[in-house]
Amino acid sequence: MDDPILTIEERTAINAGRWFSTLSPSLRHDILRCAYVKRHKDGDLLAARGDPPDEWLACARGAVRVSSTSISGKQVTLTYVEPGVWFGDVAIFDGDRRTHDAYAHGETTTLCVAKADFKKILATHVELYEALLRLHARRIRQLYGLVEDLNTLPLRARLAKQLLHLLRSYGVSSLSDSREMRIGLQLAQEELAQLLGASRQRVNQELKAMEREEVIRIEPGGLVVRDREALMRIVESDH
Repeated sequence: MDDPILTIEERTAINAGRWFSTLSPSLRHDILRCAYVKRHKDGDLLAARGDPPDEWLACARGAVRVSSTSISGKQVTLTYVEPGVWFGDVAIFDGDRRTHDAYAHGETTTLCVAKADFKKILATHVELYEALLRLHARRIRQLYGLVEDLNTLPLRARLAKQLLHLLRSYGVSSLSDSREMRIGLQLAQEELAQLLGASRQRVNQELKAMEREEVIRIEPGGLVVRDREALMRIVESDH
């Protein structure tokens, strides 16, 4: 069921978003004034490939899994949109249809702006054009970085880098040991492998090796990072 009001935690995630927080107060106000809240259960389809773009969205809680389907019919996860990140604007800009499927990963909240309102905000705030160009430039840089890592870094370093990213976005301090942090986003090893462009078996081998080295701990509910500095050293040693 839709809830018209963001919780304090959800509003904080939106306002603290790396991109959204750089906008002027008046632009942020107009975006939030037009926006409405949707709440989703795990696995709910938010947008399907081929759909006409009718909303600009931001993740306020949980995660949005962006995926595509291979020729053989296998679903491949490309990325997870984290709280505070806006997405879905490309299709609105070029007028073409959605290029990927988007699903809720866990209990998820999205903040949505209808296409007509998005266009009105653009007409009112020229600032938004430049801001979106910066957003797209950052995405391109990230994409180039991912392609470079895939071609230059061994799987161990790519895995360590991905775990550090997940830790920054979803890290939760351990109550029993302040040095440890749990990754709050629960990913199956197959899902983690898809993000890294590797097989589940190879990712499992690397995770087991990191566990033996006491860098991480594998638990039924997910991964716990025991030594963040060790993960950073793994990444740096392969650059």
